[in-house]
Amino acid sequence: MKLLVTIAGIILVIAVIAWGLDSYLVIDDLKDCAAPDPTSQTCKPADVIIAISGGDTQARTAEAINLYKAGWALQLLFSGAALDTSGPSNAQAMRKQATEAGVPASAIVLDNTANDTTQNAQETGALLTGSDTRIILVTSPYHQRRASIEFNKALGNRVTIVNHPAQNDKNWSSHWWTSPYSWWLAMTEFFKSVVVSSWH
Repeated sequence: MKLLVTIAGIILVIAVIAWGLDSYLVIDDLKDCAAPDPTSQTCKPADVIIAISGGDTQARTAEAINLYKAGWALQLLFSGAALDTSGPSNAQAMRKQATEAGVPASAIVLDNTANDTTQNAQETGALLTGSDTRIILVTSPYHQRRASIEFNKALGNRVTIVNHPAQNDKNWSSHWWTSPYSWWLAMTEFFKSVVVSSWH
């Protein structure tokens, strides 16, 4: 009986930690929005959807495409350099995925040189015009918190950031806590987010 109580206690602690990590890392500002609504402060369309590469880049790109097709913005911005500099950049691969899905090339802007989240934020920010721009930021669920912090740090008050993570990321399922790799991602991103936050 004592062993069962101990095991139950351990399971409860793990469940609480998993819930806490998920609640902290995964930010979805559009979770209550069924569709774009120009009359709603929360659900109004954006000026641009920004998807950054890394992790499950295809899932991030697919989510950005879905948002574009649903009318959330008239422009897509893909950001990411190539791991292999002899080939196309991640941003170019994302554009290819989008155009093959029916997005016109004229609606796509690329940042081909960003190598990490900090550079994603800085270099996409340099491509944005205007002083009151609304962006939807798309990345993997476990990465959303840190990406949001980095973009807020780089872009400041001139941009309103709406967070919306990829819904079908292969590294972060609805039962992510059953995967040792997802736990590693969660813990890594938690500590990186804390460090990045402390720089403000």
